[in-house]
Amino acid sequence: MAPRTCSIANALEVVGERWSLLALREVFLGNGRFDQIAAHTGASRDVLTVRLKKLVAAGVLEKRQYSDHPPRHEYVLTDTGRALHNVLLMLKEWGDTYVTEGPLPLVWEHSCGHVLEPRVVCAACGEEATRESLVRASDQPTH
Repeated sequence: MAPRTCSIANALEVVGERWSLLALREVFLGNGRFDQIAAHTGASRDVLTVRLKKLVAAGVLEKRQYSDHPPRHEYVLTDTGRALHNVLLMLKEWGDTYVTEGPLPLVWEHSCGHVLEPRVVCAACGEEATRESLVRASDQPTH
């Protein structure tokens, strides 16, 4: 049997590696310089270099020069990269709930004043998207 063609697998080809996701976390947190990313992720410089190049090649990050003497660059999110924001929030929520023990290392407060508990909702009706509420469109009868 051939592997299922799937957008999840396609996405993982771009961002599905630990150091890639942690580098994206840092850029989302405002740490776009190579040394900042390396320090906050713990990634080795050679591994981080490869991951950042891959994210730039995929159009997730852009490398911009911020200093001429000496030449220095930082990484900034593209529109494609910014679109991963909710993915990272949901991954954090899952880690908070099922993996992290003790006090949470990072807590986000929403502008409404409450601690953020991200959820996926249907854009049409606003209801939470649960496993039970989803049906593959290809499985629905045509009218």
